[in-house]
Amino acid sequence: MILMKTKLFITLLFITFCYSAQSQYRWKLESDGSIRWLVNKSEAHTDNIEMSGRFISVIVTYGIDEKGKMVSSKQLVFPMLRTIPNNTHASFIYTFGSDVSPVIKINKKAVSELTENFSIKGILTASGTYDENVIFTRELFPSVDKPLAIEKYTIENRSGKEISVDVEDFEKKTRSHRETSLYDVYEISAKSSGAGIFSLKDKEKLSFAVLFTGRKLSETVSAVDIDVELAKRKNFVNQMFSNLAFASPDSVLNNMFAFAKIRAMESIFETKGGLVHSPGGASYYAAIWANDQAEYANPFFAYSGYPTAIEAAKVSWRWFARYMNPDYKPIPSSIIAEGTDSWNGAGDRGDQAMIAYGAARFALALGDRKTAEEIWPLIEWCIEYCKRQLTPDGVVASDSDELEGRFPAGKANLCTSSLFYDALISASCLAADLGKPKSQADNYKKMAKDLKTSIEKYFGAEMRGFHTYRYYDGNDVLRSWICIPLTVGIFDRAKGTMDALFSPELWTDQGLLTQAGSSTFWDRSTLYGFRGVIAAGGVDRAMPYLKSYSSKRLLGEHVPYAVEAWPEGNQRHLSAESALYCRVITEGLFGFRPTGLNSFMVTPQLPSGWNEMTLKNIIAFGGRKIDIEVTRNGRKIGLSISVDGIVRKKISVQNGTKTDIKL
Repeated sequence: MILMKTKLFITLLFITFCYSAQSQYRWKLESDGSIRWLVNKSEAHTDNIEMSGRFISVIVTYGIDEKGKMVSSKQLVFPMLRTIPNNTHASFIYTFGSDVSPVIKINKKAVSELTENFSIKGILTASGTYDENVIFTRELFPSVDKPLAIEKYTIENRSGKEISVDVEDFEKKTRSHRETSLYDVYEISAKSSGAGIFSLKDKEKLSFAVLFTGRKLSETVSAVDIDVELAKRKNFVNQMFSNLAFASPDSVLNNMFAFAKIRAMESIFETKGGLVHSPGGASYYAAIWANDQAEYANPFFAYSGYPTAIEAAKVSWRWFARYMNPDYKPIPSSIIAEGTDSWNGAGDRGDQAMIAYGAARFALALGDRKTAEEIWPLIEWCIEYCKRQLTPDGVVASDSDELEGRFPAGKANLCTSSLFYDALISASCLAADLGKPKSQADNYKKMAKDLKTSIEKYFGAEMRGFHTYRYYDGNDVLRSWICIPLTVGIFDRAKGTMDALFSPELWTDQGLLTQAGSSTFWDRSTLYGFRGVIAAGGVDRAMPYLKSYSSKRLLGEHVPYAVEAWPEGNQRHLSAESALYCRVITEGLFGFRPTGLNSFMVTPQLPSGWNEMTLKNIIAFGGRKIDIEVTRNGRKIGLSISVDGIVRKKISVQNGTKTDIKL
């Protein structure tokens, strides 16, 4: 009893710390869903954010330097302007510094700019004053459908008298070398639009812009309507806030979820091989991976209601399927260069388990029979491949895991076998709905049952005093990926695994360490950990940590998205990590999982401090709109599920109870 009270006290102390620390974060939430940083000009700080459209990604470094001046450099990435050699990293990239902006004069005198705040909501906005009497706003964003980024300036005269505004007409160009350009010589340009000399009366506004473009030299320069481009970007952002809408008493989680949808679904590029979701990070474009796309993002896209993301997922399955072969040689880990080449430098990372896992979940949730039939051969092939990789101990062998040898993974790792287990569960459901032989669905169920037993025997272990898992044979150090079984419904060692995950051995103020004793963290394992712990019934155990993590990523020093890793990549805003954050909510808190082309289950886990939570506008199972509402009802919870506006089920159950829905 004393131990339980001590644990409860520590948890409450941690929650209190998280909430009090929130007031110390650099950024604040605004009522319109944006986040805002009120600048203290005596405190230098810079950050970076990645924003993407179909033909461009821009990584903006912004902030205030030691002299109080604004920092604003733009690293432009053009994924379809391919360089030589045409490999994974062959996107043409160019950086414009803070000096690449028009000289602005008011009454013939160059302005002195005082930046007062920055805000973010799919658009990076800076605002402040010129010479105290003129207000400026700078809005930076990528075009939704052009190789173009725009920085729109708006000036409002508040001086009380008419002023003269002189906006420099400038242009800076750079061209690639023909020897290093795959298609043509490329031209990158930063050019003012709307330059001139203007008279501005008191309270009047003036707008102009800088256009950042990339093109093949043989292509003509198209006219740009700045306001139309801005409206299209805002429309995309608003769509991300309204589709698949999560609401709870916690404004940080609500907004982090909305922001995560932006990053997860903006990083889709229109390659010559079709729409392709890619991680980004100034390295990974016009290409797909078995983990980032097949495993992390695609299952979420299936019920996102965003057609562009759904099409990108379909393209990825087609790309992977091209590498199926009768000899069952592994499908490459990554298909690169707009689908024209592949990378398999780390060997078999368990990629077939990743693909089968993601493809089966995607096909079920999308609920489109034609698409499911198209994907089925890929699922079937990957399952057969994994079956052939089963060791005498009944687990799946692979050369490495998704960390590609950065940390040891042995000859068979926990992650690969767990993903294969989940793939078998989903595939058995899909086989039944597609009318495949009953023996095939039954065989998949039996394989899953046997594999679950093998996972327990082979990986189950006492690690550092915790009743959890070893990651591979010979592993004697705690690893973050011990959370994987929890995410696929294997709860045999749930308590010991939770204890290990949140112990000082693995947990840090940045989330889970990849391996105890190291300093490396990858957000993907932290996000899997949250999802798994919540799914296993540890919602109250996870919530203070999820709250702290979300506040740090949304409102802290590097905002506003989940990151890849540290020290590798210096915490890049890779997009699939944001999809994993969304799945903490959809598949963790709500326990949403497709069980057929027209059926799903939910297992709501309402935190004890909340009285309600909702997940609305889930678009799945052939375009049906699903709303899930959870409310506290004494010692139970009330669960209401509506389909296309009609209540299909309304019940009172114990928190964490699985409920099946047949459409």
